[in-house]
Amino acid sequence: MLRIVSIIVATLLFCYIVFVSFFFREMRGSEPCRDLQVVVVDSLDKHFVSEYDLVYMLKNAGLDPLKKPMDEINTDKIEAELIKNEMIARVEAYKTPSGMIKLEVEQKIPILRIISPNGNYYVDNLGSTMPVSRRYAAYVPVVSGYVEKELAVTDLYKFALFLQENDFWNNQIEQIYVHPDSEVELIPRVGNHRIVLGTFADFEEKLDNLRLFYEKAIPKVGWEKYSIISLKYKNQIVCTKR
Repeated sequence: MLRIVSIIVATLLFCYIVFVSFFFREMRGSEPCRDLQVVVVDSLDKHFVSEYDLVYMLKNAGLDPLKKPMDEINTDKIEAELIKNEMIARVEAYKTPSGMIKLEVEQKIPILRIISPNGNYYVDNLGSTMPVSRRYAAYVPVVSGYVEKELAVTDLYKFALFLQENDFWNNQIEQIYVHPDSEVELIPRVGNHRIVLGTFADFEEKLDNLRLFYEKAIPKVGWEKYSIISLKYKNQIVCTKR
């Protein structure tokens, strides 16, 4: 008999705990969202988006969570709406036990600036494009001339990644110009000359040859000796005297 009573008491206690948990969960779910906290995790380095921009997007889309019941707020929809912003790389939206919606936003990282008749935009580190911001300009190599978007997100993107990973060339190459025939020219920071790269084919090998030329020949003749240094021919460096 004592065992049966213990089982009944344990069962009733379990049912009570389940009921109380369900009741308070329902109560919390029906409570309105009391705050929206936005964290742009890399805002000290980049200023492409702000808390105001994100809140404005949610209000325009009818997704502002403030004062809505917590169980009616769809964080997946919030993430899907904000990721439409071409300045944003990642969004995470979640509910907190204290009745808030928290947004963690990561901005894209521009690695190249395109200024051409076909558009004015950035190429980011993932190989996609992002618009130019009115409030913030990234200090990255500039590409001008006749740049098609396909070239920007393929060969130019790969070249920009190479520059990022190579301190010497990242510091030396200031501007890239694309001619109508797709021939590429580089404008260096040091030296009053132009570098004719030709196409992007074997560009690493071409720049290795140029660096060797800088180290061996330039100290003897000086930086002002040549107006053009051409790398367009395989395993050759052709210089035009000033």
